[in-house]
Amino acid sequence: MTHIRGPISLFTPGRRVLVAAALTALALAGCGTEQSGGGRQSGTAGSSTVSQQPPPEQRAAQALFDRFEKACPEPGVNSRRPPGASKPDPEEQKTIAAGEMPPPDPIEPAYPTGPEAELDDRERCVSGHHEQRIIAELQMLADPTPTKVRAILNGLGYTDERIHHLTQDGRRTRFHIDLREDGGRLCASGLAAGAVSDVVPCVAAAEGPFKITSEVRP
Repeated sequence: MTHIRGPISLFTPGRRVLVAAALTALALAGCGTEQSGGGRQSGTAGSSTVSQQPPPEQRAAQALFDRFEKACPEPGVNSRRPPGASKPDPEEQKTIAAGEMPPPDPIEPAYPTGPEAELDDRERCVSGHHEQRIIAELQMLADPTPTKVRAILNGLGYTDERIHHLTQDGRRTRFHIDLREDGGRLCASGLAAGAVSDVVPCVAAAEGPFKITSEVRP
């Protein structure tokens, strides 16, 4: 019998089965790699971080608030209300009638009321920074309509979520700005009226939706 010496073809029946099995295993492994790689791409930390970041205008507003707070004293101190001072009884307050002489003893200073009594030194300091920059812009606005006032406030970094009660009052526009931060109660009450524009501090509820609890309107 003659023996054939030489390589056996890959396409003999036995080898076909082995090659087909190997190709199938490689295909399955490749599919698994592609799926896991795609899953990692869709769930990367970078894409999650970007989606959770606040919009640019909110980041700019927060940077503004942080800058003002760093320039002001620590919270909790109200130098306009001496420690332990209590509000006097209105019935005990003495008034001077017309024609009467004032008493020889000095009259004690009146008890502060409104936002002055409720806001601490830090909040009044922060309010002063906000007031200056807002008033400076509003004084240059010749026709202070609500639309124009909102545009001015947005340009200064105050987002629509912080602007409230923007209403026309004759040829003027009134508004409020929510300046609460970290449980604070500070807000601003503003009047856009050209050269006589003004902004003063007010007090809002510490928690929940924006609600004014104490105010002296400009």
